[in-house]
Amino acid sequence: MIKPTVAAPALRRVAMLSVHSSPLATLGGQVTGGMNVYVRELSRQLSRHGIAVDVYTRRQDPDLPEVLEFDQQARVVHLNAGPPVPYPKHEVFGHMPEFVSHVQSFIAKEGLQYDCIHSHYWVSGWVALRLRQSLQVPVVHMSHTLGYPKNSAVQQAWEREPPTRLQVEYEVLKHSDHLIAESQASKDHMVQDYGVDPARIEIIPCGVETSIFHPHDRQQARRRLGLPGGPLLLFIGRLQPLKGIDTLLKCAYDVRQRHDDLQVLIVGGGVDTDDPHERQERERLHALMRELGLTGHVRFIDAQPQEQLAYYYAAADLLMMPSHYESFGMVVLEAMACGTPVVASHVGGLASTVLPGQTGFLAPVGDEQAFARSVEQLIGAPELWQSMSEAAYLRAQAYTWPRIMKRTLQLYRELQGQNTARQGSSAAMAASGLAR
Repeated sequence: MIKPTVAAPALRRVAMLSVHSSPLATLGGQVTGGMNVYVRELSRQLSRHGIAVDVYTRRQDPDLPEVLEFDQQARVVHLNAGPPVPYPKHEVFGHMPEFVSHVQSFIAKEGLQYDCIHSHYWVSGWVALRLRQSLQVPVVHMSHTLGYPKNSAVQQAWEREPPTRLQVEYEVLKHSDHLIAESQASKDHMVQDYGVDPARIEIIPCGVETSIFHPHDRQQARRRLGLPGGPLLLFIGRLQPLKGIDTLLKCAYDVRQRHDDLQVLIVGGGVDTDDPHERQERERLHALMRELGLTGHVRFIDAQPQEQLAYYYAAADLLMMPSHYESFGMVVLEAMACGTPVVASHVGGLASTVLPGQTGFLAPVGDEQAFARSVEQLIGAPELWQSMSEAAYLRAQAYTWPRIMKRTLQLYRELQGQNTARQGSSAAMAASGLAR
């Protein structure tokens, strides 16, 4: 943790940048997920702590109001950047000079003064560095995913991050005042792949909303959702090859040889109905399901509201997370908060969130047999499952949003103190020069 060099005035207002996707957007699409939840919940917690938060995002609907409040002192500011409709996130970057101009105009119109800029994802990081020049406040950046490690794990060409992202991301990581990594794995990638000084990186994990995600009776949850008895494996996330859902289906085929009543729920997608990549992946997975003879044992369910997801977690025996790359994996926390053990790939942030043998198991990426062995260890051992369920619940309590907000706020204040010291030093030097 960095240390302030001088006491800073009270931190009153933060500019939060989530340019390519609004924190209020429907979850489950190709550009909506954990980052949206992170920005929304962190902003809410800050606002309830007396700090005003303005989340700047690109307008994707011409009928949206310019300003939309979503908590006591937290609001989303919708600004134009290209056509006010959804379009691929990599095309957003070409409209960022327009977005910067609109942010500056909004700040001037409202007479706003910020103490800190917190940017999310590489597009927002580029905007933050341009705004820092005029606002003269520190920039905290959180990437959420990183281009280089993601590209090393992609399964299809269309999942690959373009060179523009890699170039811009390098500059953002190099020039931001401080960086937040959600896991040790993310920090390691910043240091090794981008050459970032580790002293400029603070590890602050994602959080979980325990008022939504908490244990429910499993049988009651199943009755509520109309689900059968027997072992139930759950996947929640986007429908894309990087998520490794094919590994889950092959694992299910293996497990079903000894547990014929096995059921698998795949919850996600259905938001971007015209997305050709999601449609292609859905068709590929359905074909694999039929090839493996799993028809009738696997159900695909469109993305669900978070309040409903809590019942899916509670109904499941295990959450399956067979991703090829995850910077953190917020759904793992949500499952654990509901008392559901996790079987996940030994990769990225998953490796630091899941405690093997305590809150679940980790398996090598793409190794369906290792996943199957982990599943069978738990579904055939109720006492072990109960022990892991309790440990998972307790583990999740360390990640509540008030805890995450306090650590983030401490970082803001320390950077604010450094900024105040720099400005004071510059003013003194200027005064000294004038005196001579």
